[in-house]
Amino acid sequence: EQVCGIAESAKRLSKELAEWKRKTFDDLAAFVELSAEKYNAHLGGRDGNLKLSSFDGRYIVQRAIQKYIRFDERLLAAKALIDECITDWSQGANQNLSVLIHDAFQVDKQGNINTQRVLSLRRIQIDDPRWLDAMQAISDAVQVTGSKTYVRVYERGANGEYRQVSLDVASQ
Repeated sequence: EQVCGIAESAKRLSKELAEWKRKTFDDLAAFVELSAEKYNAHLGGRDGNLKLSSFDGRYIVQRAIQKYIRFDERLLAAKALIDECITDWSQGANQNLSVLIHDAFQVDKQGNINTQRVLSLRRIQIDDPRWLDAMQAISDAVQVTGSKTYVRVYERGANGEYRQVSLDVASQ
């Protein structure tokens, strides 16, 4: 009886939280659309991060979209081109230089490449055609496999710093 009561309560709270989340996303989308209509602007889909604050600055509501990406086989071409560049550029130089680039392609225990490290290589401005081809190969290799949208609510404390309003049962 105790277990059934806890389970029913949990299911009720889960449903309420799901309804709150759905309503919050709908309200945020409607608010953004209303703002766009005021200026006769047409916006794309519901994609995009958003940060709104209350008039008095007490609260912030943030919509964040996390995209999950992976690389396809074109990453191997990028790695080969980068290796060629490193080999040519590092002749007579300290071998520690090549470690910096190769670190971006290291895999974790599950065999996954850290996408942020690889993508950060694109910020390096080098005019070598092989490097430019490698950066294009990295861009072309990116595959978005899904996304997840989050909502976070923050409240300003007495000290002026914002603290996230916890919606996580484990942190209570």
